[in-house]
Amino acid sequence: MNIQVVRPRELGESERARWRELQKADPSLDNPFLSVEFAVAMDRLRDYVRVAVISDGGRIVGFFPYERHSFGIGKPLGGFLTTCHGLISEPGLKLDAKALLRACKLSVYDFDHLVAGQPTFAPYESDVRPAPVMDFTSGFDAWLEQVKANSPKNLKTVRYKERKLGREHGELRLEWASADPEVLRTLLAWKSDQYRRTGRVDRFAQPWIVELTDMMHAENSADFAGVLTMLYAGDVPVAGHFGLRTATTLVGWFPAYDTEFGRYSPGMVHHMRMAEAAAKAGLHMVDMGKGGKEYKDWLKSGVLYVSEGRVSRPSATAAVHWMGRTPFNKARTIVMDRPSLYRAADRVLKGFGRVRTSMQHQESPNAVSQEPTGAR
Repeated sequence: MNIQVVRPRELGESERARWRELQKADPSLDNPFLSVEFAVAMDRLRDYVRVAVISDGGRIVGFFPYERHSFGIGKPLGGFLTTCHGLISEPGLKLDAKALLRACKLSVYDFDHLVAGQPTFAPYESDVRPAPVMDFTSGFDAWLEQVKANSPKNLKTVRYKERKLGREHGELRLEWASADPEVLRTLLAWKSDQYRRTGRVDRFAQPWIVELTDMMHAENSADFAGVLTMLYAGDVPVAGHFGLRTATTLVGWFPAYDTEFGRYSPGMVHHMRMAEAAAKAGLHMVDMGKGGKEYKDWLKSGVLYVSEGRVSRPSATAAVHWMGRTPFNKARTIVMDRPSLYRAADRVLKGFGRVRTSMQHQESPNAVSQEPTGAR
């Protein structure tokens, strides 16, 4: 095996075509965060992005995109922004993971959304978790029947609120794959507000993430695209989502809604309509990603699996990294495994968010309504 490390932007057209070929050959790799287009976009914005090109006998058999940070700390491409990462390779390819790290000049590689069961990393998996999906391979109606079986009460409630929203605010319509940048600005402003209200870090306060989102919104090819959906009541936008797709899979990324319409559960109404539009557009699946949101259990009709784990080579850097990361990962796993703890943690964060929002209002009455830093 020969391993050459380059910047994604340095890949030629034949290499990019080979990446797409490998991705399409393995259903477990059908995720836009594993696409070459995402790697190239990240490389345009971040200096620490690399890809290992793996060859055998002069033939490319795999690609390993990653981030190389200070002291040889390796992270998945896109890190906290993404819901899937791993090795894009011929099915069954098994490398010596530590030799791969050595070639990439990494001391440690910490992963938490890796495609489960990849032979190279399977020995280092510490946990495997389900990622709920909406599966339309048997048709939209079959998926809807599964949703009804999951919880008839939830479906009835959402349909009632959907009708009520339409009666009181105007006929509902969903715009699929909107190309309007102002619609995206509206969605990201809602999402920033949500992050602050719930005590989370506002990702869109970082200009490069806003720029990445704009770049992804502009992508529109058969194999890779950004998909912006918006639900309207009359002419008023009430809920939306921006995600990425391959030819057959849409991945959930940034859903948000206008809190003025919160009593109608617009996010759930939007998800139902988005599912129908995705199926009509020929997509086979919406991957909702792992995580402790109860609505995912209701909407799911199948699961994929992603893993957590760590590969390291003996070094002081790896030891320090282990001491810093392992307790956090264990604590997160405990919380995610226990719905009562997850809900309690969520309430604490929301309470913190309300306090912070109140303080911002005292300092500036328009603080929450402003666009996130870096938004155009």
